[in-house]
Parts: sequence; structure tokens; C-alpha cells
Amino acid sequence: MWKLTRPDNQHDKLTRDNLLDLQDHHLVRIELVREDQRQVWVLTKRGHGEAKKLLEPKGIRVSALREEKYDLVTGELLGTSYDDHAAAVTSTAAELHRAGIGHRLGFQTEIGHRLADGFVQRADLVVRAPAAGVPVLLLEIDRRTEDAHDLVTKLRRYWEWGRLLPRDADKHTVDLVRSRPDAIEHVDHEMRLWRRIYPPTGREGLVPVAFVFADTTEAKVDNTVAVLEEAGRRYWAPRRYRSLYREAITAKDYSQAVPVVVTTLEQLQEHGADAAVWRRLGREGEQTLTAALDNPDGDALFREQEARAEAEDKRRRAAEREAERPVCKRCGQKFTDQRWEETTAHRTAWKAGDVSVCGDCHADDVAGEEAAAEAARLKAATPSEPEHDHEQEPGKLRGLFRRRG
Repeated sequence: MWKLTRPDNQHDKLTRDNLLDLQDHHLVRIELVREDQRQVWVLTKRGHGEAKKLLEPKGIRVSALREEKYDLVTGELLGTSYDDHAAAVTSTAAELHRAGIGHRLGFQTEIGHRLADGFVQRADLVVRAPAAGVPVLLLEIDRRTEDAHDLVTKLRRYWEWGRLLPRDADKHTVDLVRSRPDAIEHVDHEMRLWRRIYPPTGREGLVPVAFVFADTTEAKVDNTVAVLEEAGRRYWAPRRYRSLYREAITAKDYSQAVPVVVTTLEQLQEHGADAAVWRRLGREGEQTLTAALDNPDGDALFREQEARAEAEDKRRRAAEREAERPVCKRCGQKFTDQRWEETTAHRTAWKAGDVSVCGDCHADDVAGEEAAAEAARLKAATPSEPEHDHEQEPGKLRGLFRRRG
């Protein structure tokens, strides 16, 4: 506990003195003493009430009251439920806090997530550390007391919970989701139930989940991770993006996946939670927590690759079109886009003239035709002069001379 409340202290004396003081005021009590002589402290009924008054108005959930129960035969205090698992959960929270991942009041334990069938999947630990780049993280602490396939089942439940709608979802959205199994994937995350409970993660996908293994061997951890990767692939693995440029896209679609990271409590204690001790399912090697949660091959890369592929496709189509551009049989010039369309479009081809010539040559043809037509019009409009007959009859000429004489 002192690592959680006083991470900078070199020993637990101050924390122990505070607990003893709280014990004197009947606010806490010792639940049990572990084999390594570490004591497990819990709130009394009075202390639980004081904590609720202090924390719940601030939106901080308080764990259920641990009532004192005694063995009916021996009279000994029963505290078996607070075992090594609970200590591992507390130690995990302490290591996260010591690394600056989460305020001491930003941790919650045993947080329920109710599924559609009524089953409640409880996370061992929930941390909210937006300042550290981890707005929310659900943690499952496993001392290898659970079968690996049980962890896959937990992962499936978190995935299913992330696909639920809130009770007050509008009828159109509800009908859409009920219409087919994958319809929920077309519903924005902002309209889903999990966004009512947790803040945006700042990354693609559902709420991230971390599996922290404690008090086990490296071989067992490797075997468990292998089962999680294989049997849980549907829930954590990204998909290929749907795109017109599928062959050019290597980015992955994480939008419907649960980001899953794994580590061990021993690594957290030895190197610190802010060190490269986290491994993302589907990747090789270990990273820092934020790096493991990030998706460098996700949506940002997809937008970049699609824009590049679209530009390349436009360039290719433009080159192909240019290679098909007609050439004027008269002057050898290439057709302009306008002339090309005039000679091929059904609505304009009938008045395009000689479709084998370019626009300039066609304009010359039109100009020549117009000049010829104008000349013909002018010729037709000019009146003809009367013709004079110089070979008149001799008798008529003699008559004229007689009259004059």
C-alpha cells in the first residue's frame, strides 16, 4: 500500500503509522497477515461510511464493505477472500502509480460490465490516466490460477460488452443492430454503451485490456499468450480495410478490436510500468504501454496510403487517356479535350464536321464553308444589268432619221 500512497518513500513507516492512527479511530482493521508477514488492511463499517462521504460525491466508486466474519467452530476471523490475488492487484496498481500512470484516486477494483444475457464481467482493476496517455485501461491480474481459455472467455466478454447499445438508444439504431449480426459495426462508438461509462481512448477500437501475470513462470506466460493470440484472434485482431485500392493498402482496421497488452508483475516491479515491458497481442517484442496501445499501422496510415493510391490511380488513368488521345490527320496536332468530346459525344458528334481533324482545322473548315456560303449569298443578291442590242432592223433606223430631218 505504501508504494501506492507514497511512491517516493523508501520504506513503509509513514504509511504504517497512518494505518495505526486510523485503526485507533476504528476506521480500518487488519484482515489477515500473509505468510511473508505483510498485513492486509481493510475499512471498518465506520471507515467505509466515511470513505463514501468523501469519495462518492467526486464520482469515485468505493469497494463493497468487508464485513467481519468468524469461523463458527474456532472463532477465528475469516479473511480468506483477500488472498495473494488481491495483493497482486494492489501491487499492480502501486507499480502503475509509481510510474506516473494513474492518480491514486484513479484506480478502481472489481468494476462490473453487464452483458446482454445479464452476466457481469468484473475487471480486477480499472485505471484512468489521461495525463499519461492512457484514458482508460481494464486490467486482469492472473496468478495462473485460471486456464488460458478462461482468459479468452473474459476477452470475448469485454469484446461483446463493447458492442452493446445503451438502454435509451434510438429505435432506428436498435432496429439496425437487430437486423443482422454485424450491424453494430456500422454504429459509431459514441453511440455505444461503453462511451457512457468510459472516456474516449484516443485510439481506434474498444476499451483496451491488459493481462498482468504474477507468481508464475516464463514458460507458462508464453503458453498462455499463445492461446490468447490464437483462440482470441477474433476479438483482438485488426481487419483489412475495405478500399478500392485494396492492393496498395497495408494499414489495418482496429475499429472493432479490443487492444490487448500483456506483461508480468515481476517486470513491472523490476523495470517499472513506464518501461518497455508491455507486449501487444499480434506484435513481436515489448514496448512502453502507450506505444503498445498505439496503432501506427492503423487509421492514420490508411488515410495516407489511400490518398497516395488515389493520386497514383488518377495519374495512371490520365496517362492512359493521354495515350488514347486522337491526332489530327491534317496537321498532326493532338485533339483538345473539347474537340475530343465533340467528336465522340453522341449529342455533338453530328455537328462536329470531319471527326478526323482537330479543332483548329475544323474551325478553318467552318470558316471556309462560311466564306463560300457568304459569296454565294452575295452573288445571288446582286441584280444583273440589261443587255443592249446593236443589230436593230434597218427600217426602224431609217424612220428615226426621217423624223429628225
